Amino acid sequence: MLHHIVWWTFKEEAEGASAAQNMAKVKASIEELRGKIPSLLQLEMSDTVLPTSTRPAQLVLHTVHDNAAGLHAYAEHPLHVAVLPFVKAVVASREALDFEV
Repeated sequence: MLHHIVWWTFKEEAEGASAAQNMAKVKASIEELRGKIPSLLQLEMSDTVLPTSTRPAQLVLHTVHDNAAGLHAYAEHPLHVAVLPFVKAVVASREALDFEV
């Protein structure tokens, strides 16, 4: 199984909304992908980042895929691609980590 973890920080203001408002919109739009992309086996998101974290993050995404091909299919899926322009417009930083178990 391939696990894909992404974490973002948000611009204080973008697209006419606050960071909190934009974070909620990003979270909702990504959570709507659940069950709609065949290679997306699991999807979890959280905006509760603990102070023990060693990297700055305001929103975290964790997805699970069968393999690298499944992650690629998710990344290229039209429903996923459709949310990217808004995400890119409102985030200040993005980090990602992929690993297999």
